[in-house]
Amino acid sequence: MGSFVIEGGYKLSGSITPQGAKNEALEVISAVLLTSESVTIKNVPDILDVNNLISLLEGMGVKVQRPAKGEFIFKADKVNLDYIHTPEFIKKCASLRGSMMVVGPLLARFGKVFLAKPGGDKIGRRRVDTHIQGFMALGATYVYDPQKKAFQLEAPEDGLKGSYMLLDEASVTGTANILMASVLAKGTTTIYNAACEPYVQQLTRLLIAMGAKISGLGSNLLTIEGVEELHGATHKLFPDMIEVGSFIGMAAMCRSSITIKNCACDQLGIIPECFRRLGIQLEQRGDDLFVPEQESYEIESFMDGSIMTIADAPWPGLTPDLLSVMLVVATQCKGSVLIHQKMFESRLFFVDHLIDMGAQIILCDPHRAVVIGHDHQHRLHAGRMLSPDIRAGIAMLIAAMSAKGTSVIGNIGQIDRGYENIDGRLRSLGARITRSDD
Repeated sequence: MGSFVIEGGYKLSGSITPQGAKNEALEVISAVLLTSESVTIKNVPDILDVNNLISLLEGMGVKVQRPAKGEFIFKADKVNLDYIHTPEFIKKCASLRGSMMVVGPLLARFGKVFLAKPGGDKIGRRRVDTHIQGFMALGATYVYDPQKKAFQLEAPEDGLKGSYMLLDEASVTGTANILMASVLAKGTTTIYNAACEPYVQQLTRLLIAMGAKISGLGSNLLTIEGVEELHGATHKLFPDMIEVGSFIGMAAMCRSSITIKNCACDQLGIIPECFRRLGIQLEQRGDDLFVPEQESYEIESFMDGSIMTIADAPWPGLTPDLLSVMLVVATQCKGSVLIHQKMFESRLFFVDHLIDMGAQIILCDPHRAVVIGHDHQHRLHAGRMLSPDIRAGIAMLIAAMSAKGTSVIGNIGQIDRGYENIDGRLRSLGARITRSDD
């Protein structure tokens, strides 16, 4: 998978533009399976997870054109359904969490799908019950083969039928998958407790552009009137808000001034405010975010004087994908903060590496960590570490960029899954990062 070698302690300067949103890309690219007409998607990031999904579609017979960087034209007019029973397909699905997103479109359009248990980050249990229960509510039958770790879903002979459903959790991917399955179902589907993250909103916009009838955009109550077929459309991905947050954290940890360009600031939700709670100043300049250089940043307390808690929550709460970054930033704040990772049970285990680098962190349990900031009085020192997942990987990279000495981060394929050419882009800001293919 290779390694990053990072010489820490250098200031950053200049501007950087976030890539297209990874999580949105996995959803809208899967949606091209819903129609036989061409669908154009722009601002697609060149990252492993997205490229693997595109390769999966190509293996299924989807025609893919690349007229320009970041722009793809998909045409799923001759899908090879036999391919989804091959060992190659099962192997690809097992390594890609996003492979789950093709289930809804295939089930809706072709009535049957066979899929291996999806892979992805090693961050604890990530069940797919919400997806399956939603498909079953639309009339699909479900069989799981524990030996193959694969499942089969099949629609009734006369197709899926709309229904009312109350999701057991506001799952982003679950909502997206059920939404894609329901647009071609007969009758009306109502999804309550639906996720309303920008990714789902963007998918909804694409589906409407393709001819779907959906109301409730941006809310947790979606109503879908099924249609006979969808047509082609053109769609542009939002900037990746996780990258925006990562760059804010990098600037703060390196006590640097940078401009983050074209952020879609009105779509960032509570993210800027959560960084401000850590004492980081931010200025919005049009659609850009300017992070000024600060020698120190002090964590706020709650109004009653109690310790600040930063926790993830369904949108419009804070995305769990940024808690790892905020935890690292807090190690150099003035003050203390409780980081509460509610949604995933193993995402905080990477703090052992930060503790080895000199951070003062108390890991209370798999979900909570108390960070006691150094206020830049005691810099982290270099370390050797392995990236267990995408978000922990970028957090480790941020820590290494601020640390004293030269750090090595292995298993950087995890970082490459979510961040396009991250080493090259950060070098353009002044970071000292080299890639080793060992």
